[in-house]
Amino acid sequence: MNIIMYSFSLVLVVMLMMTIIISLVSKKSFTDIQKATPFECGFNPMSYSRLPFSIHFFMIAVIFLIFDIEIILVMPMILTLKTSMMKIWVMTSIMFLIILMMGLYHEWTNGMIKWAS
Repeated sequence: MNIIMYSFSLVLVVMLMMTIIISLVSKKSFTDIQKATPFECGFNPMSYSRLPFSIHFFMIAVIFLIFDIEIILVMPMILTLKTSMMKIWVMTSIMFLIILMMGLYHEWTNGMIKWAS
């Protein structure tokens, strides 16, 4: 029990020492005027604050995220093929793919997949 307490104390002391050393050595400035402005990434804070945003780019990003998550959901289905009951696995897989195809059809009919309008 003593060895655990000594180890815990040693880790705590080392963490505190590292925190103090990092805060003393860092060149962080709390009064940096550029970081206090609402826009940092090269935008001029005196100009118009809202730049026009392409809704087409936003829709493509959302579609990419949807199909990226679809890959994450399909992968475990493939890996559990051997360990699950075949009838339930096939039904679940087909229902999932039908829902995905319906979403893809909806996006296609609404023109969300077109790159250039």
